[in-house]
Amino acid sequence: MLITVIGHICNDVIHNPDGSQIEGYGGIYYSLVSLANFLNENDVIYPVFGIGAKDYNALIENLATYKNIDISGIFKIDGQTNTVHLFYQDNTHRIECSRDLAMPIPFKKIKSYLDVNMILINMISGFDITLQTLDEIRIAVRDERIPIYLDVHSLTLGISEDGKRFRRPVSDWRRWLFMLHAVQMNEEEAAGLSIESKNEEYLIKQITSLDTNNVIITRGKKGCTLFEDVHKKISKYNYRVSEKIEVANTTGCGDVFAAGYCAKYLYTKDVHQSVEFANQVASFKATLVSSNELNKLSEYKIRNNKKMEKSV
Repeated sequence: MLITVIGHICNDVIHNPDGSQIEGYGGIYYSLVSLANFLNENDVIYPVFGIGAKDYNALIENLATYKNIDISGIFKIDGQTNTVHLFYQDNTHRIECSRDLAMPIPFKKIKSYLDVNMILINMISGFDITLQTLDEIRIAVRDERIPIYLDVHSLTLGISEDGKRFRRPVSDWRRWLFMLHAVQMNEEEAAGLSIESKNEEYLIKQITSLDTNNVIITRGKKGCTLFEDVHKKISKYNYRVSEKIEVANTTGCGDVFAAGYCAKYLYTKDVHQSVEFANQVASFKATLVSSNELNKLSEYKIRNNKKMEKSV
């Protein structure tokens, strides 16, 4: 199986409520390394993103431990790698500040990595690719019916002069969410996507009318909801998480969710199994302190018999 992963990488600085700090890779790194742990060594993951030249060698050395990651799509950029400061008021609520945002990833860097089984686009910064680039990707893979999974993530966030991120509607959201296999967003992102309505059910009807048949709303400790459009009939499915989970850090849970969905879907082509597994591994991620512990996700592995199980 082959999958391309597109989105900005970050250097995360997590500021905990108790005043302590945790630093590590963030952004697309969560999705990328999660996929590497879920998939088999003979699968191939093609990350496409840029990183500051001074950080390039350390990242490549870090990723060299994963035999299923092809690093040829990672390129050096001028300037600094995007640094994100996450100030947590509690386990779930935070203020985000970004510095040194990278330029959008150009289509010319992506086009060589589109002959794959699936494409994961995670709008880590909200400026990871332009709408024109997304259109070019759609056109390039349309005839082959290659599924595109889009995590809305920071697409609904603007950025102030001091780097603070703030919620704002996306005027051309319909073009962003047109003809995708699935789109993922959390409750806040869904509420802030459109100026037309804050009603979630109305938004789902609008999205599915764009030939995007699967909409996933993640809800933190409440789990997630899948809205599935089959022959113009929308069905709603709720997935819960265990109340026994002890939350350590929710940073990256959505990124792990997206990776879990794509990993499962690559082998099963089953939307419901994919959402169920994504919900499970995202919950497990919440028990991890930082991206430095992502290899614990290797406990969850896809077997070649298409069955997802926990390793002994």
